[in-house]
Amino acid sequence: MRIGHCQLDSQLGDFEGNLGKLLEGLKKADADRVDIVCFPECFLTGYPDDGEVARRDAFTIESARIMQLLDQTAKFEAAFIAGFNELRGSDLYNTAVVVHKGHLLGHYSKCTAYMKFHRQGREFPVFEHKGLKFGVVICSDGGYIEPSRLLALQGAKVIFAPHFNYISQQGLIGHFMHVRADHTARAVENMVYFVRGNNVSLGKEECINGYDGVGYGDSYIIDPWGEIMVRSRRQQEDFIFADIDTNVVDRGWSIGRSMWSAREFGEHLREIVEKSTKPE
Repeated sequence: MRIGHCQLDSQLGDFEGNLGKLLEGLKKADADRVDIVCFPECFLTGYPDDGEVARRDAFTIESARIMQLLDQTAKFEAAFIAGFNELRGSDLYNTAVVVHKGHLLGHYSKCTAYMKFHRQGREFPVFEHKGLKFGVVICSDGGYIEPSRLLALQGAKVIFAPHFNYISQQGLIGHFMHVRADHTARAVENMVYFVRGNNVSLGKEECINGYDGVGYGDSYIIDPWGEIMVRSRRQQEDFIFADIDTNVVDRGWSIGRSMWSAREFGEHLREIVEKSTKPE
């Protein structure tokens, strides 16, 4: 199985332009026989830090824009993951759709959304393509143990993590180191391939008004033993892919360390959480 990511710069509110870039990415994926390809977080809409702006460009999963996405991507062989700001009733979610040949296979909504205008997703679906089970987490979700564990325990062998990073220069190196450590841990503890699928900002990021930052890129694919198989160039648009072994089995710990850990320590963890959250 060959998996990949398109590290691209999306433009705020430019659905047609962003869709055009997605189509070009799918052309590259098919040319290189990539089976599943990821695009960055909120790629179709942009990812503003202002709730009114986010709501202005958001759309529903039953909208004409999703129908346009399905129609224009039906000719490609690669399955893909693409993010957008999703309207769901009166609520706004940070969502990624999973699509193959014009069919919507499902969607996932970010479970650790830190923008105040986003609701938290609480469903953790696993998808299947050509016999490979895979799941999706979004950006900061990969910094927590449980979201990736929930996917691995359902049989996911690959976890795609679309990102949108625009990091203040003062915290840039710390972010770079912390994120890589988190993702290495997720891969090893769950015995999965982990795809950090970042964006890149080629200039001043129009989405973000609260601060000046750097959208540096640095997408990569980590194998189940914690090794980076391939990574993108920084601060430019790029396309990466790697061949993975779908038959990897952890015979010592079942699913990395996650299954054994959940079974052995889950009850103790719940007890401690309950004690620590009880009012004095």
